[in-house]
Amino acid sequence: MINAAILVIFPFCLLLSAFSDLLTMKIPNRTSMTLFVSFLFVAPLMGLGLTQIGLHIAAAVAVFAVCFGLFAANVMGGGDAKLLTASAIWFGFNASLAAFLLYVSIFGGLLTLAVLLLRSQENLILAARIPIPRLLLTAKKVPYGIAIAAGGFAAYPSSPLMQLAFSQLS
Repeated sequence: MINAAILVIFPFCLLLSAFSDLLTMKIPNRTSMTLFVSFLFVAPLMGLGLTQIGLHIAAAVAVFAVCFGLFAANVMGGGDAKLLTASAIWFGFNASLAAFLLYVSIFGGLLTLAVLLLRSQENLILAARIPIPRLLLTAKKVPYGIAIAAGGFAAYPSSPLMQLAFSQLS
């Protein structure tokens, strides 16, 4: 049962956040809160000790500190900062967190280029009636929740909880 929660909660919350950000340019607080609280519930049940859980929380705090600085500088949105923080707790301080952040930055760069390309072709897209969310063309920001979700999907198999889940299944 706990293995199923590990396989479902993180990906589902990321997917919900990505679609919400794409369609509304907002990431619901409840998805970030669900990610954070569910980790605190699932981690001890999977056998993570207090030290390990503390390191996961420390990773989230470190990511939050950087994101808060970026938010204060008006470089990152608040929803993106909360989602990145809540996702970081699932990775902890290890190579999987570094992989996650690297994937997010790569997918974020590609997403930004794609959005800029779409916006430069706005008249053509509207004339051709291509079904693209209007906010994607008109908003000044980039729905970075998509990049966070893509980075999460790419790095999640190497996360400590997924490794534990896979080891218990075999």
